[in-house]
Amino acid sequence: MLRKIALICLITVSVFAMHRAEVNINDTDLELGIGLDIGQFNTNVEPDTMFLGVKILNADNTHSSSSGYKNDPYYEMSFLMKRAVSNNGLSFGMGVKANYTKDFASMPLGLEATYKIPAKGIVPMYLNADVYYGPKVLSFGHADRFYEYRVNYDIELIENGRVTVGYRSVNTNYDDGRKDYIYNKSFYFGFKFLF
Repeated sequence: MLRKIALICLITVSVFAMHRAEVNINDTDLELGIGLDIGQFNTNVEPDTMFLGVKILNADNTHSSSSGYKNDPYYEMSFLMKRAVSNNGLSFGMGVKANYTKDFASMPLGLEATYKIPAKGIVPMYLNADVYYGPKVLSFGHADRFYEYRVNYDIELIENGRVTVGYRSVNTNYDDGRKDYIYNKSFYFGFKFLF
């Protein structure tokens, strides 16, 4: 009997756990990302609270602060812990990233927030905001500091499928002539898939 109850609880909890995949584009930039929910692999971790992620941003220098430099692809690995703070649809997260381009590397710390808009009777909608900062002590190679922020608005048109519209600013500041170099600053749209 106890085994059956434990199995039912495990299945119920697994329904709410979600991995995430996303693709974001604009006229010149492509961003691909995946976030794995650790709670689906480890029963000691509450589902939908801890994520490992990988992201690649292939950004043209059209949306950077200087067309004199060629942007190399930007790679990122991340760890995020996120929790709902109340029953009103608001959740906050704390995370760390390890990012890399050909001559830049840093490990910024950051905060993330998600708010589910309370609009009953229409499709679910979400507002998201992220801020990450890596000072000189967390920057390596020719990196001086890193700063990133993004905001986006998601509409869940189908179950576990969202359309997103957002804005990102990724600043990779160097200790050479690119002191205040903006790697990418642009609007984008894309899809998010939860599975």
